[in-house]
Amino acid sequence: MKRFNILTWISASRPQTLPASIVPVLTGASLAHYHQLFRWDTTIVALICALLIQIGTNFANDYYDFVKGADREDRIGFTRATSAGLVTPHAMFRATYLTMTIAFFTGLYLVWVAGWPIFLIGVLSLIFGVAYTGGPYPLGYNGLGDIFVFIFFGFAAVMGTYYVNALEWSADAMIASMPVGALAVNILVINNLRDVHQDVLSGKKTLGVLLGENALKAEYTFLIVLSFVSLIILDVLFGYPVWIYLPLLSLPAAALLLKQVFLHDDKRTLNKTLEQTAQFMILFGLLLSAGILLS
Repeated sequence: MKRFNILTWISASRPQTLPASIVPVLTGASLAHYHQLFRWDTTIVALICALLIQIGTNFANDYYDFVKGADREDRIGFTRATSAGLVTPHAMFRATYLTMTIAFFTGLYLVWVAGWPIFLIGVLSLIFGVAYTGGPYPLGYNGLGDIFVFIFFGFAAVMGTYYVNALEWSADAMIASMPVGALAVNILVINNLRDVHQDVLSGKKTLGVLLGENALKAEYTFLIVLSFVSLIILDVLFGYPVWIYLPLLSLPAAALLLKQVFLHDDKRTLNKTLEQTAQFMILFGLLLSAGILLS
């Protein structure tokens, strides 16, 4: 029986990817503040639920990739707790569903405040979080992971956060969801680009396996461009003032990331690129939120 090690579990939660949960809530809450509809209570609970769902999803990935044999010995990505023998499969399985259960019951407060739309978003987030690598047709093994991330870390998370504050939907929240979802997907793109050769051998049909590495590089570029184009849409269609262009300050960082994606010689260097892609998401999200608040 393995002893409990908090550092092992923190590592298994993949903290380097958690900006994908934080930035959507920050963006949705900033939009609610812009419309003078902000609530501290629902925003904090939404953030807790978002983090729990992503951590639960990361635990599920750790478990199901191990039992499906996808975590090979020649893996060059970050250490997986189950495949490395740091956590037993049974413990990781229990941690997955315990985390998801806590997220569900915590989210009931948001359901009490905002009603059935949030219940639907929450339940679907939990189901697809496990279905990403688990179940009879895992999304991540069949080229659907990118779509899942864009929808749930973009539209669902940003618009859902706005809804639990404002109790109504917002068209500008939908547009603001686009850069958030796009940059969350780019974390996955780097993951798939790094692991493309191992995924072929493991039978994982990611977009990199199906379409090739050049397609992933093009996708990464397109999603960064989409993020900046979304600022123009917020300006032209919704009349946001010049502050909405604050994320343009992150252009040098975007250029550096694109250079790493296109010119890397060793797939191992993409571990650092993955971390920096998540950091770029935080930078862009902070600037976007600041631009909304200053507006």
